[in-house]
Amino acid sequence: MSWDQIEGQWKQRRGKAMHHWGKMMNDELAAIAGKYEELVGNLQEKYGIAKEEARAQVNEFKKAVEQLKTSNNKLIETQKVLSKQLKTERIRGKTKAAARTKRRVKQHG
Repeated sequence: MSWDQIEGQWKQRRGKAMHHWGKMMNDELAAIAGKYEELVGNLQEKYGIAKEEARAQVNEFKKAVEQLKTSNNKLIETQKVLSKQLKTERIRGKTKAAARTKRRVKQHG
């Protein structure tokens, strides 16, 4: 995931950034709009850290976002598989119930 992608999805990522950097407010993060250098500068100012440390923190944040996205994608795929399995089981259950009913009708009919 490139920083451009994070910038493009900044509204969705802002909550994660707020959690990551507790001193930064939602409106400040909204104003940054995911711009890398603005985020680095704001971190330097808020936390009193060197530019390289701020960049390292932003890069760690990027990694966390990537890991979260990967985890979410895996979860979505798992949900799709489980949903498909459940649907198949329901169809099988209905088919078996219909076959039992048909046998009962034959036996009593």
